[in-house]
Amino acid sequence: MPRPPTIRSLASELHLSPTTVSDALRGRGRVDAATARRVVEAAERVGYKLNPLTSVLMSGLRRSQGSTFRGTLAAIDISEPQKPHGPFPKQILVGARRRAEDLGFTIEEYLVGEGALSYHRIETILKSRGTKGVMILPAWDAPDLSTLDWPNFAGIYTDCVIEHPPLHAICPDHYRSMTDLLERLLERGYQRPGLILEKGRDDRLKRRQSAAFRAFVQSHNLPDPVPVLFAKHYAKEDFCPWFKKYKPDVVLGHYDTAIEWMESCGAKLPQRHGFVCLNVINRTRPCAGIDLQPQILGARAIELLIGQLQRNEYGCPEWPTTTTLHARWVEGPSVRPPAKPADKAKT
Repeated sequence: MPRPPTIRSLASELHLSPTTVSDALRGRGRVDAATARRVVEAAERVGYKLNPLTSVLMSGLRRSQGSTFRGTLAAIDISEPQKPHGPFPKQILVGARRRAEDLGFTIEEYLVGEGALSYHRIETILKSRGTKGVMILPAWDAPDLSTLDWPNFAGIYTDCVIEHPPLHAICPDHYRSMTDLLERLLERGYQRPGLILEKGRDDRLKRRQSAAFRAFVQSHNLPDPVPVLFAKHYAKEDFCPWFKKYKPDVVLGHYDTAIEWMESCGAKLPQRHGFVCLNVINRTRPCAGIDLQPQILGARAIELLIGQLQRNEYGCPEWPTTTTLHARWVEGPSVRPPAKPADKAKT
């Protein structure tokens, strides 16, 4: 099998220096137009493909005067001053940085949007620094980065769906995590689960949590099912009337302030009632919940992004894919403990 063409083999064939060939293929240096055209035509003829990471590596080596260089990726956080992002994206970035370092890269974080860098400015910065890989952190509103020159970048979004532009995405498996959680609660004797969701959050997640909850309740023929409480904001004035009317024996929500609201309505946790936090990163007290594993999500996002770079996959993929990560159960005092084997035998 013939060896794939290289810069050196092209240089030998064209009787040019490797530096001249490299500069011509990258559009850099002082290579006259005729020579550059000859190099490009020869490269196309033999099927040579430029490795984009090589130029980044060599540039970094020149800047660092030969010291160890790690390629650079970008993490873009979209500014939404009216909707704080909370700790979840920060934990994604922690995991991403750790995994990037393992794989020989560093990450530079950029804040873009309202009151921050413009999209035009961030594109200029990324191009000037030779940054090709872009990880986009979760946003409340549907992100729109379509103005970036995506044929020059590989990207991944760390939430459910991005359509402008359509990119690969990675996110928690909200549907499976919800159904597994409800199975666990049934095993512990809860029969009337109640779910409280912020409407905006449910919409952003493409109704994965509410759909999983409803499908589970229906498929298990739970008696007198509790309707989902959709609220604009997570507030006691919405919660208490719903709790008193429908009397759920276990509540699922994103914030553990619901425990205080339940107790103010006469609930006894965990003797008769329970509470499960749908994202334990939000906990302010010990309670049961699910860990959406943002650090692992960030690490996997980096692996997928670097894979695109290594395969020279730039721009919008023809078939964007979504990778999902299953949540991990976290035990806590806000629900009944699992039944012991002897107790199960009696039933």
